[in-house]
Amino acid sequence: MKKSALFLPVLVVAIAIGSCSQGDGKGTDKKKKDKEETEGPVSPPEYDLASGVDYNMPNELLEISGIAFNNGDKNRIYAEQDEDGNIYYMKPGDKDAKSVKFGKHGDYEDVAIGNGQAVILRSDGEIRTFPLQQVEAGTITGQQVFKGLLPEGEYEGMHFDNITKKLYIICKQCQDERSSKEDGGFVFDLGTDGKVTKAGEFNINVKEISKEEGKKIKFRPSALARNPLTKEWYIVSSVNKLLVVTNAGWKINASYKLNKGFLQPEGIAFDSEGNLYISNEGDEISSGNILFFKYLK
Repeated sequence: MKKSALFLPVLVVAIAIGSCSQGDGKGTDKKKKDKEETEGPVSPPEYDLASGVDYNMPNELLEISGIAFNNGDKNRIYAEQDEDGNIYYMKPGDKDAKSVKFGKHGDYEDVAIGNGQAVILRSDGEIRTFPLQQVEAGTITGQQVFKGLLPEGEYEGMHFDNITKKLYIICKQCQDERSSKEDGGFVFDLGTDGKVTKAGEFNINVKEISKEEGKKIKFRPSALARNPLTKEWYIVSSVNKLLVVTNAGWKINASYKLNKGFLQPEGIAFDSEGNLYISNEGDEISSGNILFFKYLK
């Protein structure tokens, strides 16, 4: 009888604990589902940003910044890094890269390829152009330098669009944006002779990004590129660890938080098949890399 008396409360306690455990599990699942619904998808529908292919860069590209293709040719990617005045090129996945010197030590942020020209953007808005043929030949002799085309500010993102055949530069932080709720960009014509001339401007509504993120942010874009298949603009921000997607008219379609696998996203490019490439600067522990994401549709 004593054994039966002891067993009954123990059984009741065990059932209660089991019920609580089941309740916690359901609560956790519900919280996870609510979180996913609140935060939205973690990747654009055309890509899985959680399962990219990691191409580690050689030591000289530890601080890789901008990347670009020539007319979307996936067999050769061009790159530059923050400090040395070199332009690099390689096939994605190669262990070594070839390089050509174009200038002295400086804060170079992005590279674009178009109309037979290579274009280099410095953080202060200086633009350099030189024939792509000279990069292939190993000696750059026909370089042109353009100053004063951009207003005072800090610039990191540039892209030559094969659809419009124009050069786009986005401001990371400009003087006239301190009290603005928009992020500005500039459009240029790029001649086959390397001449760069003003062709227009564009604006991105930062309030719409804040609405997507559910909080007020200061958007600091570090790179941009246009998806050749969807015609959307993809803009990456290293400071915000954010990928913003807009339509052809720069209206915000969506924003996506980048996980810790994106160490310091500084460059972005698409090949002609719509595959996405995002470059990340390395640090004392990790190499610089390019992450490859296959187009899924």
